[in-house]
Amino acid sequence: MSAAPAAPLPPLAGDTVGALITSGAQQLQAAGVSFGHGTTNAQDEAAWLVLWRLGLPLDTPLGDAPDSKQNMPVAHDKQALVATLFEERISTRKPAAYLTREAWLQGVPFYVDERAIVPRSLIAELIADGGFDDFLGEDTHRVLDLCTGNGSLAVLAAMAWPEVQVTGADISPDALAVARINVDRHGLQGRIALQLSDGLATLPGPWDLILCNPPYVNAQSMAALPPEYRAEPELALAGGSDGMDFIRRLLREAPARMPEHAVLVLEIGNERAHFETAFPQLPVFWLDTSAGEDQVLLVTQMALYTYLNNI
Repeated sequence: MSAAPAAPLPPLAGDTVGALITSGAQQLQAAGVSFGHGTTNAQDEAAWLVLWRLGLPLDTPLGDAPDSKQNMPVAHDKQALVATLFEERISTRKPAAYLTREAWLQGVPFYVDERAIVPRSLIAELIADGGFDDFLGEDTHRVLDLCTGNGSLAVLAAMAWPEVQVTGADISPDALAVARINVDRHGLQGRIALQLSDGLATLPGPWDLILCNPPYVNAQSMAALPPEYRAEPELALAGGSDGMDFIRRLLREAPARMPEHAVLVLEIGNERAHFETAFPQLPVFWLDTSAGEDQVLLVTQMALYTYLNNI
């Protein structure tokens, strides 16, 4: 028995900004695209695509705001450009950030393309909100952003703590090329160094603070990822059968590269159960984020050193 043909997509219609966003959201919803690369729903993603394609700021007032651009007319040629962008989003299933070549994290714009994962780390909000500032102090001078990707966490760290020097490191030369664009874009060449490294292999330190959003997706979850996530470099996502392959090596090697006052902030996403199975009895602090209290953890050098010497 042959499969039923897919239902036709609703046409992208409208001659105002608001109408195009509404129509675009309906089209994205009907196509069943997946979100999670800067937006969480069809309405927000449609607004992003329409505003970007029309050259309007992403914070352009919409809806009932007094200065709303909701009813701003859009010329026919611009309508066609918007329609083409939505067609590309749906047909390729690429994240919108790859189509627009831009992603925002904590209100800061970053360049991104297919050479690096789309930035969305929860560590960014902890940096901005001071979520682990109590663990830092006057001895915090050298910060490592391991698995830096497009360099967004390194940039945010340099912005948040003007007195520190930051190194962004990655195993991927392609990702580091993207990170270089962002370091230069934000004028932080004098504060951020970029280093090619397989884990901590070429990073002797000492590091007072290590930030790491590593590949941690377990094999079962990797197999179920929607196309939008498969458009990203697999190297930045896949963490082995239980998601802990990179993390095992990192926790084993990190203490020797950290002074006693140092801490490691590690994002593990939805892998807490696998983390606690892999590292039983390791004392960590779970940090509160917008996604909950089990996505990002902090572990001190002393806790890691003691743990590793007792297993």
